Amino acid sequence: MKFFRVAITFLLLFSCQISGQVTDSVKFKSLSPYYFHLNYLKEEHVLMVDVREFFEYRGRRIKDAINIPSTGNLEFSADTIDKNVTLFLYCTTDYRSIRAARFFAGHGFSKVYSLEGGIVAWRKEGFPVEKKRVKRKK
Repeated sequence: MKFFRVAITFLLLFSCQISGQVTDSVKFKSLSPYYFHLNYLKEEHVLMVDVREFFEYRGRRIKDAINIPSTGNLEFSADTIDKNVTLFLYCTTDYRSIRAARFFAGHGFSKVYSLEGGIVAWRKEGFPVEKKRVKRKK
């Protein structure tokens, strides 16, 4: 009987903690390639950001994307980019872009989108990529 009371108390406490969590705590959206592209075309003030390393970026990338590697330039970028700009972030598979999206959303950017599946999914869906080589600016 004592075990039953302890179990009920534990369940009540646990369920109260779960119900107290905010379900809409994510401040960015992950979108499939189709909706990522659609929202990119609909927004006015946008910035397409490739968060991969430069050697990945210079191979194939989405048109008009700028390269801000997620390995160290995000703090500087968050201070220099206008907070009213809508950010569209992508990487190879979406792991780094989700981390970068959390970072930018936490630093006051109100509209941040991450590409689900990254550029791999983008290419699989048939969306265009640029292949033109870029040189690193010195």
